[in-house]
Amino acid sequence: MAAAQIMILAGEASGDAHAAEFVAALRRMDPEIRFSGMGGDAMRDAGVDVFFDSSIIAVVGLIEVAKHWGDIKRAMAAVEQRLERDRPDLLILVDYPEFNLKMARHARRLGIRVLFYISPQVWAWRPKRIHKIGALIDHMAVIFRFEQAYYERAGIPVSFVGHPLVDKVPSSVDAAAVRARLGFAAGERVIGLFPGSRQSEIARLLPLMFAIARGMRAREPGLRFVLPVASTLDAGDIERRCRDAGLDIRVSRDDIYDLIGACDAIASCSGTVTLEIALLGTPMCIVYRMSALSFAIMRRLITIPHIGLANIVAGGAVVREFLQRDATPEAIGAELFRLLDDAQYRREVIAGLARVRENLGEGQGAENMARLVISLLEK
Repeated sequence: MAAAQIMILAGEASGDAHAAEFVAALRRMDPEIRFSGMGGDAMRDAGVDVFFDSSIIAVVGLIEVAKHWGDIKRAMAAVEQRLERDRPDLLILVDYPEFNLKMARHARRLGIRVLFYISPQVWAWRPKRIHKIGALIDHMAVIFRFEQAYYERAGIPVSFVGHPLVDKVPSSVDAAAVRARLGFAAGERVIGLFPGSRQSEIARLLPLMFAIARGMRAREPGLRFVLPVASTLDAGDIERRCRDAGLDIRVSRDDIYDLIGACDAIASCSGTVTLEIALLGTPMCIVYRMSALSFAIMRRLITIPHIGLANIVAGGAVVREFLQRDATPEAIGAELFRLLDDAQYRREVIAGLARVRENLGEGQGAENMARLVISLLEK
């Protein structure tokens, strides 16, 4: 019997990482499976034949998508061509819903089965999409327990596999050792500046992060700052921009969990990274900026009170969110200082973050996903 062929489409860094994890689990269960897809370095390292680099199209926001529409169309054409040529046994779509659902439609025309991993946020905005999604896929794999009920009510085959971060994120980090490696002296207070992994996030948030650092250091000259750089970004370019801004910020490609654990407080972009920070219990605030038009449209569509995953999963506002015009360096700097200096407030935030871990499942998310894939292939 010929080895199974699986195509995986991951449109950004977090999806690339999650895909690589379940690919590794699948290889342990069936070493003969062959993988191709759209992704990044993590999928390549896991042995996937990556035929299109997803960092080219890793943008967020309606205006940003319009600006990169030529690249997105090129990616769609490349995927459609490979689907027609290879006819994989299963197409696995990882998050990135607007792009991936278009590819799901093409796969359905070709008779290729489709598994969607990491559900679009139908519980947050455009809930009626769930019926369109159900018509385009064969199965949904969700990573938040509360999502399962949405698909069951709509009659769509669904499995809760758990969040892969529960296994991936360590319970603690040797903060002193990491700080020493970064060149920070004992007793120095460290602020994390996490602008994101997409080029569009860097364009909007990096200048804000610089302004936050400048304002906080004016108040406390001894503060240190660390800025992680995702594999999708050019670390040298970020370092040059820090120097041009006249700021001493430690730019690092070190393990993201080491960096989170080494920080006393973090200003973070919205996204999966807020769950990683929450799982390690580092106090944070969430910063979100996009084009005014994109935000105005999104605000009319969103049906929940929070945009940060940490708050959504915790079931309430456990960390502050600074959105659009409210995302000023003065306000964010004041919140970070409160997280550093107000002991009672800091304890309350950390207690709230503990609820995130409780609501993400018991672990083994990648293995659960791999077992689901095997069961679909066997059918």
